[in-house]
Amino acid sequence: MTVKEHLEVLLAPLLEDGDCFLIDIVMKPSKASQKVTILVDSDEGITIQQCTSISRRLAKQLEELEIFTDAYTLEVSSPGLDQPLVLPRQYKKNVSRNLKITLKTGEALLGNLTDAGEESITIQLPAPKKKPKTPVDEASLVRTIRLDEISKALIEISFK
Repeated sequence: MTVKEHLEVLLAPLLEDGDCFLIDIVMKPSKASQKVTILVDSDEGITIQQCTSISRRLAKQLEELEIFTDAYTLEVSSPGLDQPLVLPRQYKKNVSRNLKITLKTGEALLGNLTDAGEESITIQLPAPKKKPKTPVDEASLVRTIRLDEISKALIEISFK
């Protein structure tokens, strides 16, 4: 079992306690120590207290089990706005927000997330800024995209 897999096993019960879910485990080695970043979230939004609790309980288990033989730094946090959405649960949490999506074909889309399921999402594309010569069919502005077609999806921040 790899260290990452071991961490996933240790995290599972800790995350269930707070109705949280694991997004990613990032391990970055350096000369002095290894940095282990655990990205977690919850449907209601994770709190600093939840991250602290998970971090302390995980650190205790790591020390007891001696998972790391060398020095390491453990960080448990929520994903920042610059982190792409990767799990269906993340999309569901962000319904009604604007997303910037890059498809695996290279096509880039910007739209409002109106629905999210286990395998696909639906976005409402903006109406054209210039008045088109032919009327725009509203249905053509709604697009359903399979999650496996998405290369990257980021929450688009609006400062309006």
